[in-house]
Amino acid sequence: MTDLPPDLLDALNAAATTPRLLVTSDFDGTLAPIVSNPADARPLPAAADALVTLAALTDTSAALISGRALATLRELSGMPSTVHLVGSHGAEFASGFAHDIDRELLDRITTGLEQIAADKPGVTVETKPASVALHVRNASASDGDAALAAAWDAAPGWDAHVTTGKAVLEFAVLDTDKGEAVDVLRGELDATAVVFFGDDVTDEKAFARLRDSDIGVKVGPGDTAATYRVDSPDDVAAALRHLADARAGIA
Repeated sequence: MTDLPPDLLDALNAAATTPRLLVTSDFDGTLAPIVSNPADARPLPAAADALVTLAALTDTSAALISGRALATLRELSGMPSTVHLVGSHGAEFASGFAHDIDRELLDRITTGLEQIAADKPGVTVETKPASVALHVRNASASDGDAALAAAWDAAPGWDAHVTTGKAVLEFAVLDTDKGEAVDVLRGELDATAVVFFGDDVTDEKAFARLRDSDIGVKVGPGDTAATYRVDSPDDVAAALRHLADARAGIA
């Protein structure tokens, strides 16, 4: 059984008493372990079950906020409609995109990244509705470094918002982030406290938007604005289950 930090357990117990709770999480590296092939990512069953349980509790909402396209997030996560899904780093809601998309610019960036990746085995380009990402996780160190350097060299010619992640460089043609998504969900659901789990650089925007009554949990190593830290998705599953049990006990 996973041992969670005592201060995190205390914080989760306190959050369980809030009038309206919103529990949010990143997908890759948080609810789902990182895998070599992004299409193979799936949430840990224990984490998924706990999140669905939370979504079913009184005055409690649950959401996944991911860099994945919304349709891909829906397919890979297998979440029911009771769990809110937000894709494209906070830009893509079930009701549509938060801002207009410059599709001409998106096509131009995609073409440029595909040219960069063409002669570098293991370097791949992932197209999304509002962004395009260059992945180097499965490339050799030399090819990965060369691809990222070439993309950075091309970036000044693209009026796009650049986000760095774990072995990925992403170019978005609209300006939004996971922190904005947290604020939108908080307002729509009238949440009095938010719990957010995340592991990557892109999750720091969400951690930075959290308030005194909220809880930010960083998964894995690295600098973070989150107050709490756990080691792995298994710990996230344990934290979600603890929160669900605590919330159910006071419902």
